[in-house]
Amino acid sequence: MDLGAPPVLPVLRLPEPPLLPRPVLEVPRATLPAYKPLVVPPSDLRAPPGVKGTTESDKKKEEKPKPKPKPVTPPPPSQVRYVDVPGTDITVPLPSNEILATATTTATVSVAATLTATAVFKRTVSVLKPIIKKLLTKKNAQDKELPE
Repeated sequence: MDLGAPPVLPVLRLPEPPLLPRPVLEVPRATLPAYKPLVVPPSDLRAPPGVKGTTESDKKKEEKPKPKPKPVTPPPPSQVRYVDVPGTDITVPLPSNEILATATTTATVSVAATLTATAVFKRTVSVLKPIIKKLLTKKNAQDKELPE
């Protein structure tokens, strides 16, 4: 069984690379962080001899307690009423009846609208799904019949 001569493959000759000068890199230099040391006085610091200083007891004598101002509490709004919880010392603020009625009505309407919209959307999808399926099936059948 003779396979014949081996195949002749093309040879690609690449040119020699250009000679580039060797790069000169300088040694990197870094600036070291520096800080001024914090001087902390010793815990037993005393005034030098011959210097009269103030002591802690002198400072306490000079300091007079300042009267604390009473916190100013604003008057409660007229739309808020307070209810005492029986059996405890707790007072609970409640909004007025108009505000409660408005909030209740708004919440009821929004929940009803959401539930209605969801039911309508589900019903629409269940009715339209078979119709859309039928239309797409007919269109695909027509596309297959057409000659290209």
